[in-house]
Amino acid sequence: MRKKSFSASVLFLAICMMMAGCKSATLDTKTMAGTLDMPLQPDSIPVDVQKAMDNALKLHYHEVMNDTAANVAVFSIDEIDQTSSEGFGFVVTKGAASTNFLGIRNTRQPQAKYNAKTGDLWLTSCAMSGTGVNVEWLYQIRFQEDGKAYIKTEVNPYAVQQELLKRVGYIVDGENMTIYDGEKTLTTVTNSITDMGGFDEESPMWIGEQLYYDLSGDEPKVVFVPGVKYTTGLALLYDDMPDFSAPLSIDEKGNITIHEITVVDSTAE
Repeated sequence: MRKKSFSASVLFLAICMMMAGCKSATLDTKTMAGTLDMPLQPDSIPVDVQKAMDNALKLHYHEVMNDTAANVAVFSIDEIDQTSSEGFGFVVTKGAASTNFLGIRNTRQPQAKYNAKTGDLWLTSCAMSGTGVNVEWLYQIRFQEDGKAYIKTEVNPYAVQQELLKRVGYIVDGENMTIYDGEKTLTTVTNSITDMGGFDEESPMWIGEQLYYDLSGDEPKVVFVPGVKYTTGLALLYDDMPDFSAPLSIDEKGNITIHEITVVDSTAE
C-alpha cells in the first residue's frame, strides 16, 4: 500500500511540475501598450456650423446608407444652406421621420448598417486620423415608435483599446513576433524592418492607433492592427502586421464584449 501511495505521489508531483512549466510559459507573454491614455472627448461643433444649423433652411447631403426594405437611411451633411458643415453632421431617416445628429463627424468615409432583427442602426465616425492613424467611434442608434432616432450607446475607442489590452499579448523571439489572445496563438510574423535599430526594449508592441470597424455583417466587428515601436524613430510601424478582427456586442447597459479574435485574411475576396 505504501508503494502505491508513493507512486501516486510521484505521478502527482510530475503533473504539477508539467503544469508549472505551462504557467511559466504563459507568464512570458507580455501585455501590449496602449496609445490612448484616456477616454476620447467628442469634437466640439464649430460655432459657425452650429449657428448655421440653428437657422437652416436647406441641408445639402449625400447618401451613406439606404435600406429600402426597412425604410431606413443615413445621410452625411455637406452644407447647411451655403455654409460648409466642416465635416460634421448626419441625417437619419426612418419612414417620414428625420433626425439630425450634428455633433458626429462625417469625415473619412463613415459606414452605416441597419439590423432589422434587432432594430439597431450602427454608425461609424472618425475619432483620429493621419499617417498611420485610423481610429473610429461606433454609435448604436435606435428608433422611437414615431421613427425619431436616438443614440443608445456611444462606444469610445479608449474602452475598446482597454478591453483588447486585457487579452492580446505577444512574445518576441529574435525577429519573430507571436501574437496571442490569452493563451491562444493568433499568428507569428517576422520583422522585415532592418534600418530602425531593432525593437524597442521596453514596449515594442502597441494597440490604439489602428482601431476601426467592419459593418459588412449584421453585427459590428472591431478591427485593429498592432503597431511596432523601434529604437529609432517615434512613429509606430505596421508593415509586417495583419489586421485582426473580432465581433463586438453591447448589452442594454452599454457594456461592450469583444468575442473571438481572428486574423483577417487579406487574400479573401
